Amino acid sequence: MKKLGLTKNIIVLYIISFLIIVIGDQYTKYVIAQKMPLGSSYTIIDNFFYFTYVHNAGAAWGILQGKLNVFFIISIVAAIAIVYYFIKSQSYQKLMRYGLVLMFSGMLGNLIDRIMFSYVRDFIDFIILGYNFPVFNIADMAIVVGVGLLLFEFGVEEYKVWKLSKSQ
Repeated sequence: MKKLGLTKNIIVLYIISFLIIVIGDQYTKYVIAQKMPLGSSYTIIDNFFYFTYVHNAGAAWGILQGKLNVFFIISIVAAIAIVYYFIKSQSYQKLMRYGLVLMFSGMLGNLIDRIMFSYVRDFIDFIILGYNFPVFNIADMAIVVGVGLLLFEFGVEEYKVWKLSKSQ
């Protein structure tokens, strides 16, 4: 692990984050599935935030419905790419590395559902400015935050390169 520039504390942070996301995702999906009938909705904040229990055999906005084998292939390719980029990353790329951990955790949370049920259990439902976003789960949030961290890290690095080029 020294070769990757990982300290014991960082490794512990990654493992704890991974476990919280995967276990938290599976636990919340289990509770929702036990407590709510499929298709039902519970108001948290009227006209804004709901728990709506749905099964998603596709991806966001219902794309690729029922294409389970495609999702297995995507998950395998994503896992390989995430591990590859994590190993190739530099120790100073902390946001990128943490983003990759979040993305891997979220991918695994949804993959577990696809393997066990052939669909993903979603339940977090927002309506913002009249737009009803696709229902999602904790694994999806981890993926989105992970991608955001990667984009932010890339943006900061590009800005540094641009700033350096302007000073010369």
